Amino acid sequence: MAEARTDIAPAGWQMTATTLSCDRVNGYVTVMVYRDWSCRCTWCDRFKLAAEADPKQRLAGDIKSKISRCLWPGCDYVLDYRDKLIAEETAVNK
Repeated sequence: MAEARTDIAPAGWQMTATTLSCDRVNGYVTVMVYRDWSCRCTWCDRFKLAAEADPKQRLAGDIKSKISRCLWPGCDYVLDYRDKLIAEETAVNK
């Protein structure tokens, strides 16, 4: 999970999610952003972080190649979506 943003006020909601097309993993991923502005990608949770936690885990060959292309935790898809929400939330609260 990407670090929370403590330099700005929390969002006015608990959590939001969207599905994005990720060309790095060649599929759709769900991106979640929480009230404290921390965020995560469910594809990364399911495959990349699980593979890092248990290197002996058996994964399909295509998943292994996608893991190396995944840019988490600095994924611009996830961070751009979070930043878009921050901009929208700060515009509403002005």
